[in-house]
Amino acid sequence: MAIIEINGLSKTYSVYHKREGIAASIRGLFHRQYRSVHAVRQIDLQVDEGEFVAFLGPNGAGKTTTLKLLSGVIHPTEGTASVMGYVPWQRQTGYRRQFALVMGQKNQLWWDLPAQESFRLHQQIYQIERAAFEKTLDELVELLNLQGLLGQPVRELSLGERMKMELVAALLHSPKVLFLDEPTIGLDVVAQHNVQGFLRHYQQQRNITIMLTSHYMKDVVALCRRVVIITEGRIMYDGSLSGIIDQFGGHKLLTLQFSDEAPVDLKNFGKLVEVQSPRAKLRVDRSSVANVLGQILSKYNLVDVSVEEPPLEEVIAEVFASVNGMHEAELNKQQVLRNAGD
Repeated sequence: MAIIEINGLSKTYSVYHKREGIAASIRGLFHRQYRSVHAVRQIDLQVDEGEFVAFLGPNGAGKTTTLKLLSGVIHPTEGTASVMGYVPWQRQTGYRRQFALVMGQKNQLWWDLPAQESFRLHQQIYQIERAAFEKTLDELVELLNLQGLLGQPVRELSLGERMKMELVAALLHSPKVLFLDEPTIGLDVVAQHNVQGFLRHYQQQRNITIMLTSHYMKDVVALCRRVVIITEGRIMYDGSLSGIIDQFGGHKLLTLQFSDEAPVDLKNFGKLVEVQSPRAKLRVDRSSVANVLGQILSKYNLVDVSVEEPPLEEVIAEVFASVNGMHEAELNKQQVLRNAGD
């Protein structure tokens, strides 16, 4: 059953376009020129109850804008969205009591006060019964190992501890939908692992629906089965993690263990990634793997060979890079046209 339904959702901003030079600046005082920035373009998406969905894309792709739309923080230019039967930007009380938004670069806790004071404020805002509040708080504190830190001013906590406190604040009212925007940004490996473990356990226990944006692929691999990739405000992929590699991974990695020194002409068979003789690693087009292996086996003595898919991080980076390249080319084309018009 779909708990989030999005149809043709778009958000466009009108941004003042300032020209260079003193004369252009003076003209801009009387005749301002604006350009349209399409943050989100005609998105269609459905998320079922209990899903943990990764929402990926390069900087400026529209990820955070989409989460803000679904949270009711901003209004769309066009299109519709429904979360648990509510229209988010109508900001009905019934909806606000059932979702939470956590942004890794925004704080919802009072900086100079202990976190427990902010938690009590949340209790009053969401009108949580005292017994339910204390039970939920005790459970979250234990799961996140925050004992002894509730009375400490937030400003004195480490970045990882503050993020844990942010998660507690977001979950005190037991939301059914959770939007996470870069929850592990800036955290060290240990803190990332702890947050991942908590989110995995909590989601499984509560069957809560979660949409996650992150630039850390380890977050995605550890938590999500479904991935949605958005670029330039449009969804270009919606499916499984393995499907990303199948669709966008145009090569495979061959690890070759030779009986003697690694040959010097391996670059003739593919892109040489690494050489630690007698072992070498080649990057080969997916369609040419069988042919390349046949040629190498007929020419050299191999002790061992393995064929692997490229790392997910590498595939995602290539997808983003190709999109950014097309975007830059389009911007250059538009600039040329504007200059010609001047």
